Amino acid sequence: MKHGDVTPALRGTVRDVAAAAGVSIATVSRVLNGRGNVAPETRELVERTLARVGGPGPRPRGAVRPPTGPVFVRCPYLLTDYFGVIVSSIAETLDRHGRAVVLNAGEAAQHSSVLARLPQRAGPAGAVLILPPEPAEELAALRARRFPFVVVDPRVPPPRDTLAVSAAHAAGARSLTAHLTGLGHRRIGVVAGPDEWLAGDARLAGHAAALADAGVLAAPELVRHAEPTVAEGRRAAGELLDLPDPPTAVIGFNDKAAVGALRAAAERGLRVPADVSVAGFDDIDLSRATSPPLTTVRQPLAELGRMAVSLLLRVLEGHEVEALHVELATELVVRGSTGVTPAR
Repeated sequence: MKHGDVTPALRGTVRDVAAAAGVSIATVSRVLNGRGNVAPETRELVERTLARVGGPGPRPRGAVRPPTGPVFVRCPYLLTDYFGVIVSSIAETLDRHGRAVVLNAGEAAQHSSVLARLPQRAGPAGAVLILPPEPAEELAALRARRFPFVVVDPRVPPPRDTLAVSAAHAAGARSLTAHLTGLGHRRIGVVAGPDEWLAGDARLAGHAAALADAGVLAAPELVRHAEPTVAEGRRAAGELLDLPDPPTAVIGFNDKAAVGALRAAAERGLRVPADVSVAGFDDIDLSRATSPPLTTVRQPLAELGRMAVSLLLRVLEGHEVEALHVELATELVVRGSTGVTPAR
């Protein structure tokens, strides 16, 4: 097993890749060996073909990648109380193992093409990618090039043989909705995250499962997709509360969206939880600063970072990793923003 592999070698040969890509065997060999005399569009074609049909995987240019080098950490978002906790735990854990961090962060980083260049960069031994905005095809291409990386909280289903760590989103949402149905709520609104987001899909599935346990069908008109901000949560929750038959409880699949729901309720003269219950997801510091404090689902944010480092270091040290996608348990935290369903 080669250093950095977590699965047996793919079975496609150089000849297979060349035939599938419509290029010469020599061209595929140059890409595999990281040589520069290949046109960028041809290199991209070969790498896409490697990801699709499999192959021996290219090596980075120059010497064998040193297993003791720094770790590239990509978090193309503002390092607030959510992403900041994850990045801090990654940096602290790497420091304990004598590893330096090369950080790529901030919303501007979303528009930079990083993954395709990672194997050619001098220095980084591997990478931790936090909620990567890149499509699955780019992740698959990076995996095909045998560059070691771990995805934290994947946005889309991770490609086969890709290491990933996330929270148990479905189980967390199920416990939260079960808490509300246990209080008598049957008409529950949801301010979900962006559409086609893996964590959001899992949370909606958990929510629907808990409703089914209570004998209730999930109602599409009670779901709004929104960016995870207070402003968007306020807007989306306002739409739900203005329905002819409004929900008796609103879940924000993000604590900031839930804070927006609290504001939307206050603007309509609704008391929380006497008139409407509100709950969140994540348990960031903000959830304890609201009035009333938010019932929410605690994600183990720091542990997500620590587990990602643990998986990556095992690969860099040449160990085989059998559990490719690790889910960490969540915890329901009940506070003052949820109560029994109001009489109407």
